[in-house]
Amino acid sequence: QVQLLESGGGSVQAGGSLRLSCRASANARRPYYMAWFRQAPGKEREGIQAINTPGGRVYCSDSVKGRFIISRNNAENTLDLQIDRLKPEDTAMYYCASVRDGQGVDPCLPSNVETWGQGTQVTVST
Repeated sequence: QVQLLESGGGSVQAGGSLRLSCRASANARRPYYMAWFRQAPGKEREGIQAINTPGGRVYCSDSVKGRFIISRNNAENTLDLQIDRLKPEDTAMYYCASVRDGQGVDPCLPSNVETWGQGTQVTVST
């Protein structure tokens, strides 16, 4: 089973940027879709963006569109999330995920995630 390890979280002021990274374990199966999710305190986990092996993106959340961009390096088995113009409401635990393969699987749904990373905290202050 693939293991995912996130890094890059931290505390920043509103308007700042962060780049989150996720590395899959060596020789891990490369799922067709990988995705980033986040969970704020007291809220449900939500999909942010997903990306497939050829690089096609799925935008799960309108609230981050234009500020967040997902990217993937298949050769290195890594997944990144560039976050710009951060807002206090972006404060959450951010999770990297591998999505189970299958025709018609929605990569934005937590229920379709096969493996979760341990999460990395992003805190945005005013």
